[in-house]
Amino acid sequence: MSVSGPRDRQHSTERGHWMFTRGSAAVMAAGLVLALGGCGGGTGEKADASDKSSGKRSAEPTPPRPPSKALVTWVGGMCESSRALKNLRTDSAADLKEIRAMDEGDLTAQSRAVGYLAGTPSDVVGVDSDLKDLGPSGVPAADRLLDAWQKKLKRVVPQLDEMSPSAAFDDPEGSVADADKLIQSLTPPKPDLRALTKKNPQLAAAHQRAEQCAPGGKPSEGTDSPSPDPTGPLPKAADGKNTDACSDGSCEVLVTSPVRITANGLTVNVTVMNESVTFMTPSTVMNLGGQGGVATFGDTLRATVVAQNDDGAVVKFTIP
Repeated sequence: MSVSGPRDRQHSTERGHWMFTRGSAAVMAAGLVLALGGCGGGTGEKADASDKSSGKRSAEPTPPRPPSKALVTWVGGMCESSRALKNLRTDSAADLKEIRAMDEGDLTAQSRAVGYLAGTPSDVVGVDSDLKDLGPSGVPAADRLLDAWQKKLKRVVPQLDEMSPSAAFDDPEGSVADADKLIQSLTPPKPDLRALTKKNPQLAAAHQRAEQCAPGGKPSEGTDSPSPDPTGPLPKAADGKNTDACSDGSCEVLVTSPVRITANGLTVNVTVMNESVTFMTPSTVMNLGGQGGVATFGDTLRATVVAQNDDGAVVKFTIP
């Protein structure tokens, strides 16, 4: 009888036992892997969340430091000068339009043109002086803007200075048109101040703090402002509107529209505008800044603006 059977059964049993043990080990190993994988996955998610949270905090912008007082002053001055030039461009275009609507030989057209040519260049020179006083801002882009403005003004100012108010006698419209062309060329360089504030937090903060940069911003301290209009009506002129009373060189008359007055043998064209009174003779043009102004024509005649408002001016003529 062969003994191979029991050995086979025993081997089979051992083999089955080995198979069971191997299967159990595989199940246990798989469970361990799953457990470790689960722990690893949880740790990874928390780490990712932590990284995202940390990244979110680091992405928050750092608040810019407050601008220096000097930079606020600089930006305010730039806003004020830019606004002044914008107003000059607007007023110049309006003056030219009015003069073009008048007859070329009209005394009013000549007077308006003379007043324009006498006052506009000095206004531009004033802005040029203000910009020169600003000096460096410490911000390279802003300093380049200032330099660009000064180059424009350096080109325009000398040409305006060469224009004599007397040119208005021969060609009121043409002389004003030539000056207006120069004024209209004074447009803001690119990029302008507002564009720079969008790129530079310090300029933006200074722009927000400068009072001159707000809509309708007030002028900086020390800036000359127009004399206030006199309250109430003009004082009564001794001779009313009777300009013939001036023939002897001594009178006090009310001027509400352009008028030709002959006093002590000298003929003077007088024109009252918004904030000034212009006196023209064949050889002289004088533009006075309103009340208190005095114009002297050699030893022949002196004119004094006694008072002025929107209605006109009271002018007194005397012999020096």
